Amino acid sequence: MRRLWLIFAQTTTVCLGILFAVSTLRPELLGSVTRSTVDVVTTKEATVAPSRAIASYSDAAKKAMPTVVNIYTTKEVKVARHPFMDDPVFRYFFGEQFDAQTRRSASLGSGVIVSEKGYILTNHHVVEAADEIEVALADTRRAKARVVGSDPETDLAVLKLELKGLPAVTFAQSDQARVGDIVLAIGNPFGVGQTVTSGIISALGRSHLGINTFENFIQTDAAINPGNSGGALVDVNGNLIGINSAIYTRTGGSQGIGFAIPSSLARQVMEQIIETGTVTRGWVGIGVQDLTAELAETLKLEKVTGALVTEVVTASPADQAGIKPGDVLLGVEGKAVTDYFSTLNSISALQPGKTATLKLQRARKEFDVKVSVGKRPRPKRDDK
Repeated sequence: MRRLWLIFAQTTTVCLGILFAVSTLRPELLGSVTRSTVDVVTTKEATVAPSRAIASYSDAAKKAMPTVVNIYTTKEVKVARHPFMDDPVFRYFFGEQFDAQTRRSASLGSGVIVSEKGYILTNHHVVEAADEIEVALADTRRAKARVVGSDPETDLAVLKLELKGLPAVTFAQSDQARVGDIVLAIGNPFGVGQTVTSGIISALGRSHLGINTFENFIQTDAAINPGNSGGALVDVNGNLIGINSAIYTRTGGSQGIGFAIPSSLARQVMEQIIETGTVTRGWVGIGVQDLTAELAETLKLEKVTGALVTEVVTASPADQAGIKPGDVLLGVEGKAVTDYFSTLNSISALQPGKTATLKLQRARKEFDVKVSVGKRPRPKRDDK
């Protein structure tokens, strides 16, 4: 009996030793014997999804990036003459280095190639007063560009590049954009090189921002930083939905509120600039302001609707038609106006030389007047 017990004990000890050695050196040989404390799915057990099913915007970026260019501008800036230059001793030691009356200032921005013929859309403020413009393409080519025309009131400009084999962006229907749509912003932030950022459309039709005269911005939280101005805002198909223009920031960098000019507006402005070198808008010679409840009560109006006429330019079409300060503008060519910006947009859309019908209210009575539409004067250039 003792002999059998000794044999059993030795056999058990050997088996346990073998089991310990196998579990330490070759645990896979034990199969289901060894289990994890947490049930997980490994790559061997999981079904690998096709690459097309993985969320990625690489196709959109690949399509749009070749059409986005970096724009480098330089201009001469006047500087004050150093007061010590009148001191002959100072001039003797320091010579002409403090005598220069101008210096060259460099800046950068972005642009979008909109035609194989070399036309580029960018912001007016990117190329404003530039003496020299150089464009760098995504394929590393660089060339000089000239300004075809610009429109300060929408902050848009068109450049012309004399190169062949240029890619061109595809325009999207920006009026079909929806809040929540995913968008990509492409540009050259801080001069680091071409960069793509993503976000969503946060709002549409943003105005009353004081950025441009004509405002109808797409708001996005896609990161837009200095150097992105003039670059492309594209949809998930890589089609142009807007031209990046401005950001709201307290630090100088992106804080999640960026603004882009809708591609539909940009295209209208671009086509006029290419065709005529400028943008022509209607003008009747009135100034208006939003009609508030307080103003309506003061004027004893029954409804708070329309825009209050505050100014009529002497000898202007409005003056000749008999419009007076204090009148309330209710509509332009059958389209209702609700505030300053809707009035501005409706009148500017009129064709100069044509006759337009304005609907007004005076002393609680509504009436129509015929106005001969003039041409909106170009804003005065600020050379400071």
